[in-house]
Amino acid sequence: MRIELKTHFDKSLLNEVNRLLPQLSGSAKPLTEAELKAILDSDTTHLLTVEDTSYLCGMLTLVVFRIPTGIRAWIEDVVVSEAHRGQGIGKMLVNAAIDLARSKGAATIDLTSRPSREAANRLYQKLDFKPRETNVYRINLQS
Repeated sequence: MRIELKTHFDKSLLNEVNRLLPQLSGSAKPLTEAELKAILDSDTTHLLTVEDTSYLCGMLTLVVFRIPTGIRAWIEDVVVSEAHRGQGIGKMLVNAAIDLARSKGAATIDLTSRPSREAANRLYQKLDFKPRETNVYRINLQS
């Protein structure tokens, strides 16, 4: 298995990403070709994947951005295929994201994880992520 930072679009990547998305969220809509190209072409958004032979068994998105107080990073949409869970793939992906964020000068990396995702929360804590005393707010702009 190998980790890759995806930078070029191809249809097989789109198909594989869309195969994994429902395992991340039941409400996730399939990406269009244009949406995946926008992610891959972005200077701030980085799609990391793990492949086993010819298909994706995991992915995450790392966003690195500058704000007035420095360079920050955010991990989103971490998913490992059900058939590959428990094999250290999530750890590989998060460690690769940490290395990439560090190489881009990020001072911190944030992420969120639902409490019901117990295995994911244990992983993040083992990798030295600490819970923060903060509120996360969201406004739905699509309704």
